Amino acid sequence: MARYFNELAVGDFDEYRKTVTETDVVLFAGLTGDNNPMHIDEEFASQTRFGSRIIHGMLTASFLSSVIGMKMPGPGCIYMGQNIKFLKPVHIGETVTARATVIEIYPEKQRIKLLTECLVRGVVVLTGDALVWVPNKES
Repeated sequence: MARYFNELAVGDFDEYRKTVTETDVVLFAGLTGDNNPMHIDEEFASQTRFGSRIIHGMLTASFLSSVIGMKMPGPGCIYMGQNIKFLKPVHIGETVTARATVIEIYPEKQRIKLLTECLVRGVVVLTGDALVWVPNKES
């Protein structure tokens, strides 16, 4: 459900959850051309400090687009900017929860700042903030 600018308040939030599959990783690698062996070569990845393949950091980050574009604030908004810090790896088969929380409202420009986080089993694996333009509800 879309949330309009004049309906938002600091503290409003929503989430999107996705269990990342082998297919997701292969399709993302094919789509982006990022064939880093950390993501697609189990033999290589097993010899690293992670012990097995990890999903692309930007695949994890892309779930923020899902929550922002479809839930908070939702359809009609324009994603204007994103700061990201990757904190922990995500492995194939893990469920990522992307969360967006309103932390600032800029009425003069009809924009909001969101705290953006991705979590796995309650642990933050990615954090940052986003700037989003949100339409007003037409009367």
